[in-house]
Amino acid sequence: MRAKKQYLFIDFEFTMPERNVRMKDFFAEIIEVGIVAVVDEQVTEQFSSYVTPLRFPKLSERCKSFLHITQQQVDTGLSIYELIKKLAEFNKDNVETTIVTWGNMDMKVLRQNCLMAGAAFPFNGAELDLSMEYKRFFGDQNQTGLWKAVQEYGKEGTGKHHRALDDALTTYNIFKLVEKDKRYLEKPKPTTIGDRVDFSKLLNEFA
Repeated sequence: MRAKKQYLFIDFEFTMPERNVRMKDFFAEIIEVGIVAVVDEQVTEQFSSYVTPLRFPKLSERCKSFLHITQQQVDTGLSIYELIKKLAEFNKDNVETTIVTWGNMDMKVLRQNCLMAGAAFPFNGAELDLSMEYKRFFGDQNQTGLWKAVQEYGKEGTGKHHRALDDALTTYNIFKLVEKDKRYLEKPKPTTIGDRVDFSKLLNEFA
């Protein structure tokens, strides 16, 4: 029996220090999470929450202004421990899981936050950096930003940029577009009679 395939499209938003201010020992902490779980090409769950930073709980003005996240929102969010517990629930028996992010920062920061909290890393699946996949597929010299990539496809991102769930949904949408292109290149469609014959000219001849 074929194992089910699960893709977890994940986006985190992080704390950031004030510009030109050196904060001793500062490191990024997760303050918002967005997850889209897809099993056998069907969306099975969408999850979104704010997260309270553990080490540096007070948000910088730069962070609030850039992300449009308030202090009150993160103060009432999940703790890092509740977040890790929630993420671990996405591991399922007999399901092959791949975690998909745009860029490698999300998993780096999650690993660092787990280490800081003294908690085990919650995922046991493969990890895919879709921005690198996109770069390789299109032969770009530089990595492309998430919303620029979706616009290059002639589409728009879902919702608002830098909202975790909206960015996770946008990542999922780009994944589908890239996968469709890859399949198309692997199996070019046979030409149909419609491709070979211009029916409008044919009809004109009989008109």
